[in-house]
Amino acid sequence: MSIMEKSRPFPATLPTHKLKSPIIKKESKWRNTLIGIVLPLVILLIWQTLSGLKIISPILFPSPVSIAKEFYDMFLTGELLTHLNISVQRAALGFLLGGSLGLLIGLIVGLKKRAEHIMDPSLQMLRTVPHLAITPLFILWFGFGEVSKVLLIALGAFFPLYVNTFLGVRSVDGKLFDVAKVLEFNRFHQITKLIIPSALPNILLGLRLSLGVAWLGLVVAELMGSSEGIGYMIQDARQFSRTSAVFVGIIIFAVVGKLVDSVVRLLEERLLRWRDSYQG
Repeated sequence: MSIMEKSRPFPATLPTHKLKSPIIKKESKWRNTLIGIVLPLVILLIWQTLSGLKIISPILFPSPVSIAKEFYDMFLTGELLTHLNISVQRAALGFLLGGSLGLLIGLIVGLKKRAEHIMDPSLQMLRTVPHLAITPLFILWFGFGEVSKVLLIALGAFFPLYVNTFLGVRSVDGKLFDVAKVLEFNRFHQITKLIIPSALPNILLGLRLSLGVAWLGLVVAELMGSSEGIGYMIQDARQFSRTSAVFVGIIIFAVVGKLVDSVVRLLEERLLRWRDSYQG
């Protein structure tokens, strides 16, 4: 046994989170999922009861059963899937464009002090401008076509990834660069093996926020003038007082947004296993 092994203190108790077996973790995950479903089910039950007793207006608040029927009818006719496919394509294109630029420029500004002085003040000023204020300009410049919609979504997706990537790079421990010099890392290895892994928690947080803002930007883009998509479906249903179809569109936005966020959270769990952070 070496001197280091002899001098190393042995912990009195092992951390409890490392003693949990995969079966216990899986059971806990299922339990938490079931707990999360309870509140929506209670709300739906109360809603359906109030609708059945005619306490709330069926025009303003159609019952969950009638909304489910509307969903089923729209699914059978193919209307729902057609609009959903168009919306997902727009959101994906906008996110890929805006998110990739946000990640790239965030890295550049984080790494270079001069780039921060040149670019960051203008970007921070543009970040505070609301989407609705820029929408008329996008219509004037690019018309009502797909380009204006994708660019509006990309604008929203850009800033969360830019800001969080910049903060992640600047939060890297300076002592790690001294270690990198000792190990003779070149600039490429510093970025790939030191900066990006250290900034990964912030980058993944920016990814989650960017996807959420891109999905919200999609709503604005499709409501401003469109002939396809979930936003258009909601607008069209509102004009004809099809409140149940409006609720179907809102639920689709909520469910797809939650699914995308859950995928990123699973990605966080896999890539950030090394973190020993407080779990609540």
